[in-house]
Amino acid sequence: MKPSRLVNRNVIAGRGRTSMRLEPELWDALHEICWREGLAIGQLVRRVERDASPGGRTSAVRVFALTYFRDAATEDGHAAAGHGKLQQPA
Repeated sequence: MKPSRLVNRNVIAGRGRTSMRLEPELWDALHEICWREGLAIGQLVRRVERDASPGGRTSAVRVFALTYFRDAATEDGHAAAGHGKLQQPA
């Protein structure tokens, strides 16, 4: 059996210190979001908890990160980021 790729880290969330297990790529994405938004990871997690639908914290954080980058991938998001249209393969 392969070992889990999930990385366990502690964060300070709405109900105090807690741990979350996420893929390394998601931790990287969260740190990028925090850098872009000027937030600490705990602040971001508290916002996600406050605004998320009922359910688990880790799931809500995953959905938030996906939504954050999907919003940036819209035509308006691409234009604001200075991206062009993706070229379709021939």
